[in-house]
Amino acid sequence: MKENVRQEELLVAYLSIWNNRKVSDGEGREVLTELIRRELLDENAHPRARKSVLEKFYLSIKRVMESSLSEEMKNAIVMAYITELERL
Repeated sequence: MKENVRQEELLVAYLSIWNNRKVSDGEGREVLTELIRRELLDENAHPRARKSVLEKFYLSIKRVMESSLSEEMKNAIVMAYITELERL
């Protein structure tokens, strides 16, 4: 139960950084994983304007680290990015 709450908190923190991200239904972990995967693959951009996965990873991590989130939340989101990057 606590892990599920933690995932929901991470999702809320993630969405606070990226204002235009919308979420419908789903579990926190699956939704967060999907949002991060789409961010890394730059699926929210026009195909001709897409950046490489590593460039998106760098830009995303930079944005997380410059945010006003707590250090614990920043670290958790960065770890989620690293995990998803390794899956790609």
